Amino acid sequence: MSRRQKFQFDREQLRITRGALILLFLEVGVSLVWLFLDPPAKARMASWIVPTGDSVWREGKVWTLVTGPLLETEFISLLLNGVVMWLFVPGLERWVGTNRFLRFAIYTAVAGTVAGTLLGLATDGGVPIVGLAPFTYAALVAYGTIYAKQPVQFFGVVPMTGRQLTIGISAFVFLFVLLQGAWERGAAYAAAMGLAVLLTNQKWNPRLAWLRYKKRRERAHLAVIDGGKHTPPKKPKPKGEQWLN
Repeated sequence: MSRRQKFQFDREQLRITRGALILLFLEVGVSLVWLFLDPPAKARMASWIVPTGDSVWREGKVWTLVTGPLLETEFISLLLNGVVMWLFVPGLERWVGTNRFLRFAIYTAVAGTVAGTLLGLATDGGVPIVGLAPFTYAALVAYGTIYAKQPVQFFGVVPMTGRQLTIGISAFVFLFVLLQGAWERGAAYAAAMGLAVLLTNQKWNPRLAWLRYKKRRERAHLAVIDGGKHTPPKKPKPKGEQWLN
């Protein structure tokens, strides 16, 4: 492979998929409404859609576990999240399909929000857990797990393997949480990324483990007949016994 081919920009990464476009549209729509509101209106909106430790676990606003990931309160974070959603997330959707991808997004986003709000309940209680960042980090980890040994291009330019991408993203998240002291968001990221590993790794996937268990149970009730040579003799039918077909 020539140096020019090695660093050639991958135009396929510029094509966003349907599921990723749906998520991006929802997040941008809700976030832009938030950004254009005045402070009193933002406070009212936050009371209904922003999950915190207090609002979810003390006030019972469990629906915010789903609405919180659709809101990004800072424009720069929204922009960066959109770039990641456009460049990397579609690769995961092309591999697993749109339906499974959307389920993956819901599972990881809600898992991250649950973990972040639970830790927030034990610390400050009012720390908001918002945005699709837990899901996007989880999608990058899943992408790196699926393409562990295959070469990928970071932002279409920097060549690396999928495993290197996963390690790099994990190290970045760890340093961000450590330097910022954002422990609640760190719990959200860790829960989402850990769930992504479970869902994409064939050895640890709960669904595949359950299917393997069912297969072992079914095979335990089967017997192998060696060509029919050792057929056991038929038992004599007792008198008076009737067979019903």
